Amino acid sequence: MSILRPPIPPPSAHQFTVDEHHRMIQTGILDETDRVELLEGYVVDKMPHNPSHDGSIQLAQETLAPRIPAGWCMRIQSAVTLSDSEPEPEITVARGTSRTYLTSHPRPADVGMLVEIADSSLSRDRDKARIYARAGVAIYWIVKLLDRQVEKYALPSGPTATPSYGRQSTYCIEDKIPLVLDGITIGDVAAKDLLP
Repeated sequence: MSILRPPIPPPSAHQFTVDEHHRMIQTGILDETDRVELLEGYVVDKMPHNPSHDGSIQLAQETLAPRIPAGWCMRIQSAVTLSDSEPEPEITVARGTSRTYLTSHPRPADVGMLVEIADSSLSRDRDKARIYARAGVAIYWIVKLLDRQVEKYALPSGPTATPSYGRQSTYCIEDKIPLVLDGITIGDVAAKDLLP
């Protein structure tokens, strides 16, 4: 497992609050053509798309959607508002329905699990574990396309000096992954169904 490290900002970098980030969007400084997300106060480029990555998002969506119980909704590549970040994970499973988030993004208490699809983005997605652990996101999965594995993170530390998850498990292609929401296992997901 890699060591989670803080980002190294460029010498001229400026950190933004989540509210400042929202104002940049509202005033048109950032718009839907800007492929960026706010991570620990820094506006960073999102990784470019490729067919394997995009197809794997669809595989994950088709695999997870039938298993998500009533009272939860699935959001695809949509923002989640945290204290110092506004990432856009590939999949967010959040409390409520598709109408719940018409005026605001889910916050940590709303999030049951997050899923990132990683190929060239694996290092950044592992660094995001620190951000999600600090926010208290209960479950975080990284679908690793190159290794054909799924990493699952659980037991977030919350806002500590070195935020991390207390449990990390790696599932190979022949394994089944417990799908847990609100501490309750609602079923299993075959890792092979998430991988191209």
